[in-house]
Amino acid sequence: AAAPLQPAHSAFTGIEAMQQRSAAMLLAVLRAGALRAPVRRLSRRAATTTSMAAEHFDYLVIGAGSGGIASARRAALHGAKVAVCERGALGGTCVNVGCVPKKVMYNAAHIMECLHDAPLYQYSGADGVSLDWGALKTARDNYVTRLNGIYGRNLDGSGVTKLEGLASFKSAKEVSVGGETYTADHVLVAVGGKPTMPADLPGVEHCISSDGFFLLDEMPENALVVGAGYIAVEMAGILHALGCDTDLAVRGAKPLRSFDDLMSDTLVSEMARQGLTLQAETTLAKVELTADGKKKVTTTDGRVLGEYSEVLLAVGREPLTGPLDLQHAGVDLDANGRYIAVDEYQNTSAEGVYALGDVCGNIELTPMAIAAGRRLADRLFKGQEHAKADYSDVPTVVFSHPPIGTVGLTEKEAVEKYGEANVKVWTSTFVNLWYGPMPIDPADKPRTAMKMVTAGSNELIVGLHVIGVGADEMLQGFAVAVKMGATKADFDSCVALHPTAAEEFVTLAPWGEGAGDKQGDRSGAAQPALA
Repeated sequence: AAAPLQPAHSAFTGIEAMQQRSAAMLLAVLRAGALRAPVRRLSRRAATTTSMAAEHFDYLVIGAGSGGIASARRAALHGAKVAVCERGALGGTCVNVGCVPKKVMYNAAHIMECLHDAPLYQYSGADGVSLDWGALKTARDNYVTRLNGIYGRNLDGSGVTKLEGLASFKSAKEVSVGGETYTADHVLVAVGGKPTMPADLPGVEHCISSDGFFLLDEMPENALVVGAGYIAVEMAGILHALGCDTDLAVRGAKPLRSFDDLMSDTLVSEMARQGLTLQAETTLAKVELTADGKKKVTTTDGRVLGEYSEVLLAVGREPLTGPLDLQHAGVDLDANGRYIAVDEYQNTSAEGVYALGDVCGNIELTPMAIAAGRRLADRLFKGQEHAKADYSDVPTVVFSHPPIGTVGLTEKEAVEKYGEANVKVWTSTFVNLWYGPMPIDPADKPRTAMKMVTAGSNELIVGLHVIGVGADEMLQGFAVAVKMGATKADFDSCVALHPTAAEEFVTLAPWGEGAGDKQGDRSGAAQPALA
């Protein structure tokens, strides 16, 4: 739905060319079958006035990512005449170069970890197993292409018109798509974002982004991943687990600094145990291409980190708002001039124009964008005037090794919000039963770590955090309880599933002594509202 931001100075031409090459390569892979359902092909005749509009819609969505498609289909379900415009493969970042292909690679890495553990369960023969990276890439890309087709068929089944091309505003009610002008009563901007490639880094053109990771035809011999966020952590963990000699460089003392300290500190310990090298307090000064095609990396303090097959930069993302001509619609950006400014109902400064997802910068997660898109459609086309997405207590997972699941406030955030005297914390660190029978020193066995953060005399759970085997699948159900206002006593009242790691959350000591403990009394429990 939007092109890469255009450089403002000739010094950016190197990175611009690199981004365009990457985008072209990626789309060549993903476009096959992405729009198999009939697409409204656009003429190149320009329409400059409302009276020349090709077609009018109740709702026009710019961007066919998860949030945009969810909102479009929901609006069509309510009877609206809807169009979605997209210039690339359907599904956006998540389906094409994000959550989905990342999870495929994470699964491959998990299988490799199981192979490493197999001899410790007295299996033999695992040492001879190898990964065919190219074949895995083909299977992964074919799966993504199939998903593109499913998205297209779902749009068709919902009666949503697909418009193919680059979109830009001519006014708040007029949108140009590939040279054709369309009008709409309501317009949603859901174009997502792209990886940031720092133009002031000499040699940035020799690096790849997280998008470029999915273009690799073979596993690198060694790699440097740069960044402290979850994308960097996930990419580094995948590469290392699959057998690539991997370093992770972060500017601060550790990665995932915004996460609870128990999570990030445990992850750092696990990285060290696994042999993944953490280059802390490290900032890149330049990347040079050597005669043999390696990337030589030098830091700002003069150190040469090494020569790498690949240098992957995961230092942030930026919204794809550049080509939209938002000024023609009267849409304002935030105080930093970066994201589209919206209120709690996804309204922008222009009446009838809305925005959600990565272009807003508020919880940039696929499920959050989907929820916001559906609530917006309910408000606009179902008469639910107060419908809006709830951005509080949003659970998230990091597919690190081991994975992290978290919902709510960290301990530090809870203390800052409620005061130290009003916050109680329960923690548990233990060896998962998976590693129990392995004949290795107990001190060398990976740890699972959990933390429950409560506030107030009623011990309301305001934060829940876990790192360890199964954390990614474990947290969803607990997040529902947190959203419903569960207390420590509520968790204690639930009988444990044994033997599991999840049971630790409902058996945190001291057990059965929390504020409001019902001592087994269910007389006040919710009952079904029968007709």
